[in-house]
Amino acid sequence: MEEQSTLLMACMKSALAAGRAILEVYDAPDMQVEKKSDDSPLTLADRRAHDIIMKGIGNLGIPVLSEEGRNIPFEERSQWPRMWVVDPLDGTKEFIKRNGEFTVNIALVEKGVPTLGVVFVPVADCLYFADLEQGAFTIDCCRAAGIDEDRIVAIDGLGSLIEKAARLPVAREKGRPFTIMGSRSHATPELEAYVEEMRRTHGEVNFISAGSSLKICRVAEGAADIYPRLGPTMEWDTAAGQAVAVASGAQVVRHDDGTPLAYNKKDLLNPWFIVERKNA
Repeated sequence: MEEQSTLLMACMKSALAAGRAILEVYDAPDMQVEKKSDDSPLTLADRRAHDIIMKGIGNLGIPVLSEEGRNIPFEERSQWPRMWVVDPLDGTKEFIKRNGEFTVNIALVEKGVPTLGVVFVPVADCLYFADLEQGAFTIDCCRAAGIDEDRIVAIDGLGSLIEKAARLPVAREKGRPFTIMGSRSHATPELEAYVEEMRRTHGEVNFISAGSSLKICRVAEGAADIYPRLGPTMEWDTAAGQAVAVASGAQVVRHDDGTPLAYNKKDLLNPWFIVERKNA
């Protein structure tokens, strides 16, 4: 437990520092956008955030898997009993659009299962953090609460931080209709068909679009009932959000067979999956 708390605090400090660096680029006139080999965008913020996170958690004796390390041979990483799974800037398209819906994601995965995770939303200054044993929490307006990358280490352990946080899920809004989260930048015909099916089942349905891991976190909060991802994602897109969701009492399961989404697979591409509150 003590080691998990130490690792979680290191994650939070790294995510906060990376988020502040991302905002410096976000607020600059030139984001310095490049194209990766798959034609997806890469910004100066991605690179700065990655470097900061590596400095924060890269010396803890646990290997790191991120998009930058996607070519690590499976024969090598299959021997890792645990690893960090990192997305320094999840939602690069949302970042470029300057709509604020991007996150910093850091998770610890042990034997294929995300056991702790941190999702930081820089523009909203909102931090989600979770440990499967202690639960999932969120802190809004971190700096106003005295939480930033410089001062978080001065807090008297994880217990004091939890005292400043709200435990997830929060109380459901009375009268809220069945609510579905969906991707802002990756809508698919399959998703549209799924939403129509839910309308037939539940009657009135709210559909809310959002970017990055915010969709998973909204289900973890209880602000939404379900997030069907009927399109491609990679392991670093989902690991931190999955830790938060599962620790909150939600589930993250494969769309095809209902088994939990697993990590450190030979193919790092996720299958289609569903995030839902178990009473949805």
